[in-house]
Amino acid sequence: MKIKSILLLIGFSIVVLYGASAFNDKQSEGQYNQQVAVFQQKSKRVTNFIGSLVDKATPKTLANIGVTEAEPAPPLVIAARKQIGVTTKYDPAYVSLKFPMGDVPMDRGVCTDVVVRAYRQQGKDLQVLVNSDMKQAWSKYPKIWGLKSTDKNIDHRRVPNLRTFFSRHGKSLGVSDNPADYKAGDLVTWDLSGRPHIGIVSNRSKNSVPFIIHNIGVGTQENDILFRFKITGHYRY
Repeated sequence: MKIKSILLLIGFSIVVLYGASAFNDKQSEGQYNQQVAVFQQKSKRVTNFIGSLVDKATPKTLANIGVTEAEPAPPLVIAARKQIGVTTKYDPAYVSLKFPMGDVPMDRGVCTDVVVRAYRQQGKDLQVLVNSDMKQAWSKYPKIWGLKSTDKNIDHRRVPNLRTFFSRHGKSLGVSDNPADYKAGDLVTWDLSGRPHIGIVSNRSKNSVPFIIHNIGVGTQENDILFRFKITGHYRY
């Protein structure tokens, strides 16, 4: 806020100083009107320029000092990032969904919904894909919930099921503590004190550690959590 105030003060001072030097009591009416037009044009240029600097000096920009961004961002990352500010709640409630393309309201969801929604923008509906794969390879999937058949409402929204699917149809990569091993668009899973979690590796990083786009309790966010919890899986799909 201090930077914005300084920039505004500089712009205001330039306009005032120019105005003071542009006019004098000896000008004719024609000269005065001409000077007014020039003053208005130049002051507009100054204020527009200062305004652009103010826009760039927003709190968001200042908060991201030290953050680097690899270009271009993969489509999966772009799709996940678009959920930030849209999905603002964490809601693990069981909901009956349509099939295919079933979803809970966009303002809410869980960590898996970030992944499911991002892949749908790539033409891949994990609700259908996981459901189909579970029917074909039921024995390969976890039996944590006591189910005897597939459930199109929830199977694709469970981290253990996604881990199995990505291992079978994507590439399961090694877990390491080297940030360079995690590429934008990769999928990472964690153990949060017994609760599974999943997120998408971003093309943004700080101190060479990639950010993660995920929903860990307050809606979709993009932040530095890669090595804050125990990593249980690393996938590329």
